[in-house]
Amino acid sequence: MKARIEITLKTGVLDPQGEAIRRALDGLGFEGVGGVRQGKLIEVELSETDPAAARQAAEQMCEKLLANTVIERYSVEIV
Repeated sequence: MKARIEITLKTGVLDPQGEAIRRALDGLGFEGVGGVRQGKLIEVELSETDPAAARQAAEQMCEKLLANTVIERYSVEIV
């Protein structure tokens, strides 16, 4: 079973990488880009066969290591 984890900065937290991407897109001629938020996608292979247990394990991974929950939020999809 695979857990797909998306991690992004919480609303209101400055995103300097997103702003750098926005400026680069503008410099390349892509007009009308109002804002860019940058994040991470992590895929974890799990030996767990129960989707609920797999989700719980992935969420614990986020809480303990993968996400800085002070400034980041995460979502878990079991596929």
